[in-house]
Amino acid sequence: MDFIDKTRLFVLAGNGGNGCLSFRREKFIEFGGPDGGDGGRGGDIIFEASPQLTTLSELSRNPHLRGRDGSPGKGSAKTGESGTDIVIPVPLGTLVFKEGVLLADLAEPGQRLRAGRGGRGGRGNLSFKSQRRTAPRLCEKGEPGEKATLTLELKLLADVGFLGFPNAGKSSLLARVSRARPKVADYPFTTLSPNLGVVEHKGVSFVAADIPGLIEGAHSGKGLGMAFLRHIERTRILVHLIDPQGYGSRSPAAGIKDIEAELRAFSPTLVAKPRILVVNKMDLPGAAEVFKTVRRRYPRRALGISAATGQGVSALLDRIIRELAHRPPVVFADPEDRHVRLDPGFSVRALGLGLFELEGRFVRRATAMLEATLPEAVHRFQGSLKRIGVDRALRRAGIRSGDKVRCGSFEFEWSDAVHRALPTLKSDPRTRIGIGKK
Repeated sequence: MDFIDKTRLFVLAGNGGNGCLSFRREKFIEFGGPDGGDGGRGGDIIFEASPQLTTLSELSRNPHLRGRDGSPGKGSAKTGESGTDIVIPVPLGTLVFKEGVLLADLAEPGQRLRAGRGGRGGRGNLSFKSQRRTAPRLCEKGEPGEKATLTLELKLLADVGFLGFPNAGKSSLLARVSRARPKVADYPFTTLSPNLGVVEHKGVSFVAADIPGLIEGAHSGKGLGMAFLRHIERTRILVHLIDPQGYGSRSPAAGIKDIEAELRAFSPTLVAKPRILVVNKMDLPGAAEVFKTVRRRYPRRALGISAATGQGVSALLDRIIRELAHRPPVVFADPEDRHVRLDPGFSVRALGLGLFELEGRFVRRATAMLEATLPEAVHRFQGSLKRIGVDRALRRAGIRSGDKVRCGSFEFEWSDAVHRALPTLKSDPRTRIGIGKK
């Protein structure tokens, strides 16, 4: 199975059910009154962090997520059935972005995010009954479900990241200290995707990740490094493994600078993480001299081990445990800390040639739920626009009698004269409704 750690999803929550226009009609009951029930709520789309998943491959193959619609209301005051919520499992460590803004960091098992809110059900005519309006002939359509384009990015949950040039022994070290069985071979780029292993040492356990080998230019897409550098952003410390034989034409000492330059170029947070420099393959001839050179330059960070024989591995684990004790887990965002941005009810935009456009969450919702075939519903809609100040805003924008106002799939005609005419449906989905002075 391919390791996919980034994908784009198109989310559309369920629509609310339409309200019902109905009157009670029974023998010997002259004034039955309205009894149309409300529509059911549309189903939400929810992401849930699951430890059973390790990749986003399933979502990448099915990027279009559609919620279940609510059922319409019925007579006898029957409310329609609500649409069932759809719960989508995602791997632990999944970040959810919308228009570049981080919505949630799903790092805990069972943690949830409502990615798409289902629309509310439209009200039936029973909900509009009052002392002054005893027989309302209006109802609402169901509210459309929330629509969004989201980007999901997986950053593995690991405490320690093993990194270095290809063939530095990262997979061999992970296999030595944990029960993970990554592929180990004597050629470059043996590891094609990150491997995780749980390490237990002296009563302390932590998760280590083996990152595919980095090369010069990895941050710009060379080799496999760029695709997986994001996975060590969540780690608390980094273990940089060094091959005493060097890599290609680069000496071990020069290779350390190359890896640090790649980390800095990819993200400043990576180069700021604490790093332990580990000269691997100490069982090879000449490794001791390389270790002395590295230790003279980095006396506090350098260790020597052999993943093949186990030499120095226990001392390395002791050092990792001490470092982890002082490093808290990495958290990318707390949804509670996000600033709340209030969305204005509407805005007016002049398009020219006598055409104006209404935008805003309130007017979009009111337009989508308008049942334009019912005169009472149209008059109520006109009153709602006037109450929130749409007519005043249009006058300030310079509207004149005969100009058009577009809102969603409807088109209104502005007039300063008194309007008594009822709306007429055109062949296209737009509806002409007169608004202005009453």
